[in-house]
Amino acid sequence: MPNSNRKETSQLCYGSTIDIEIINGLFNYFIQSATCLGADQDLVSRVKEVQRKLPPIRVGANGTIQEWMEDFEEVEPGHRHMSHLLALYPLNLITPQTEDLFMAARKTIDRRLANGGGHTGWSRAWIISFFARLLDGNECGRQVQLLLEKSTLPSLLSTHPPFQIDGNFGGAAGIAEMLLQSHNEEIDLLPALPSTWKSGSIRGLRARGGYTINMKWSANKLTALTITADSAGAHAIRYNGKVKRVFLKKGENNISL
Repeated sequence: MPNSNRKETSQLCYGSTIDIEIINGLFNYFIQSATCLGADQDLVSRVKEVQRKLPPIRVGANGTIQEWMEDFEEVEPGHRHMSHLLALYPLNLITPQTEDLFMAARKTIDRRLANGGGHTGWSRAWIISFFARLLDGNECGRQVQLLLEKSTLPSLLSTHPPFQIDGNFGGAAGIAEMLLQSHNEEIDLLPALPSTWKSGSIRGLRARGGYTINMKWSANKLTALTITADSAGAHAIRYNGKVKRVFLKKGENNISL
């Protein structure tokens, strides 16, 4: 008879959470693109039908995002991989509007870090973007500092011997995500600014929809904002928790919030 108390260690399963997230993200992008172009509506209907059959992102018994189809016990709770949080970043399947998943994503990261995760360049860099999406500026600032202190060589290349360029590119992407987000059909300004980054400026950040953002801040407050739009139209701008809908003309727009 099989031993029901026997434990097995595996690394693969069918329908892992990241697989479901990738499929959902692909389907969402296809539906948005086809709708924008007014094309392939029959295929859109078929995709929506299939999408409804996909398993949901689940919260496990320990309050974290469930990584596998079943709520297996974690073999390495401090593993550097956090692939099941693809839905938080770079996708937008987990947002403040999905409150339970949003809180579970935070618990997932905290649990990984408490058990030793985030110790390679690319993993630490991804964590910066996670905390940016969680709107925790001070934790973002701490993770940027750790990336520089513990995961960056004197040459400024990211570590994971001999080096790992993912950490450099990912770190830059994380800093951009701290200063500008646009994944929820809003332009969100300084969404995760650390309190220690009291003053600064940024030029040339691109927001979804065809917008180039230049801005300055002082005493942790936005002081100047210019948005250059590729085309004219109304758009929602979020700053400091408040949303303002403005009409942007094609070209340069100096905005006061």
